[in-house]
Amino acid sequence: MIKKLLLFFTLFLSFSILSQNKKVLLFGKIVDSVGVVKNANVVNLKTNQGTFSSDSGGFHISVSEGDSLQISSVQHITLKLVINKKIVEDKTIIINLISNVYVLDEFDLRKHNLSGNLGVDVNDIPKEKKDSLLRVNMDFSNVDFSVVDQRIDENIRAMPKVVNTVSNTYQGINAGKIIGKLNPFKKSNKSTNINEAFNQKKVIPLKILSELGEDFFFDKLKIPEEKYYHFLQYCNNQKIEQLYKENKVLDIIQIFQQESTNYLKLLEKK
Repeated sequence: MIKKLLLFFTLFLSFSILSQNKKVLLFGKIVDSVGVVKNANVVNLKTNQGTFSSDSGGFHISVSEGDSLQISSVQHITLKLVINKKIVEDKTIIINLISNVYVLDEFDLRKHNLSGNLGVDVNDIPKEKKDSLLRVNMDFSNVDFSVVDQRIDENIRAMPKVVNTVSNTYQGINAGKIIGKLNPFKKSNKSTNINEAFNQKKVIPLKILSELGEDFFFDKLKIPEEKYYHFLQYCNNQKIEQLYKENKVLDIIQIFQQESTNYLKLLEKK
């Protein structure tokens, strides 16, 4: 009976140690009272691995239960965070930093006797000091005013005349404007709006990939690189673009994690 209890205790202890050492890729977002915090340093003190927050405040780092993260920024108070079981299970976290207020120990306030009126303050300057400043900055004793410098006039005369070389421009008629109106290949406002909407559709997926990282999609979710845009279209019914515009990054991550399993199953069937 004692041997069985010892065996059970050993297995339980081993299972606890293994569960604590389980590595997960943690996604976090760093904010303060004003908004997101850019370029904040994030270091895992146990593994000595580090990263920094992006322009949107997001970061990725590998952690396990019991690790300690140190988050530091120039304008904020350094924060140490212990990774618990809930953080490991959620795989996401929002970190709030407190702005650092710098206080001067002492300062020297000297009386300058200035009133703010330039005319009055200039007259209050000692005469000998004022005269010495004028002599240094306005000394024309070495200038010969009898010599006339002809270089300016010569340079002006040497300049070529300005000639209108635009072939479709005539005096009194704006030919370029008339031809532009008659051009059948000129883009209309409608086609311009369509192009802008199309470009916007391409920009958001690129921003999402840049913010969450290639490791998140291609290594963690196992999405093939050539299927990235197809996967975003598959998740489009979850209003991914709208959530991104509302800066709900954590909601987007949860949607990608849920939908990736079904998406990979569909790819296997094909």
